[in-house]
Amino acid sequence: MIALNPVNAPAAPPSDSEMYERVVSAILDHRLPPGTRLGEDKLAGAFGVSRTRIRPVLLRLANEQVVTLVPNRGATVAQPTEQEAREVFEVRRLIEPTLVELFIAKANEADMQQLKRCIDDEEAARLAGDMHRAIRLSGDFHLQIAECAGHQTLGRILRELTSRTSLILMTYSTARKDSRDEAAACGCREHRVLLDAIRLRDAREAARHMREHLTRLESQLQFTPPAGEAPDLATLFS
Repeated sequence: MIALNPVNAPAAPPSDSEMYERVVSAILDHRLPPGTRLGEDKLAGAFGVSRTRIRPVLLRLANEQVVTLVPNRGATVAQPTEQEAREVFEVRRLIEPTLVELFIAKANEADMQQLKRCIDDEEAARLAGDMHRAIRLSGDFHLQIAECAGHQTLGRILRELTSRTSLILMTYSTARKDSRDEAAACGCREHRVLLDAIRLRDAREAARHMREHLTRLESQLQFTPPAGEAPDLATLFS
């Protein structure tokens, strides 16, 4: 019997979850700006699957308000309104102080070190000019707190809000690119101050820092979206 060489075997098509994660990653990494049209044909060609495989992925993204589905017009990356942006930060200020308090009650030293690694990696990415990675790591810092806090419902809500926050920052942070990247990276210094309060097990102070941090991010928004060119989906996901 002749053994098949796995190196020469055709790559298996991605699962629905894999396609979802890749689209979300492209949005969070700012490679798919708000308003980008997500044509079923182009996405199907980029992933090497049928259009029927793409539809449930887009529906899941729409349910999380990351993508907007319009009958007879298709899907686009969501463009949050000013009101939606304000509401996202309002809800984050309501739930994240609770999550950080729960984190403090449960976290061990390994959990603290994981938060420190998120900050260190974000800072290194920013110094290297890799703002896409810095932005993702900034969100990971908040999601790491939620995961360790152990509140599944609030954690699920925050995961959705983190994706929507990335869209908001892409759309409404300051017009100059350097300033926009600085705002979207979420501020390493503020994360370090927050981590100091967490290490001291000072739940009240940590909750206060979290609220102030989110308020500062919201204060940097300017509700005049910058113009940008639409990316090539075939190249992005090939």
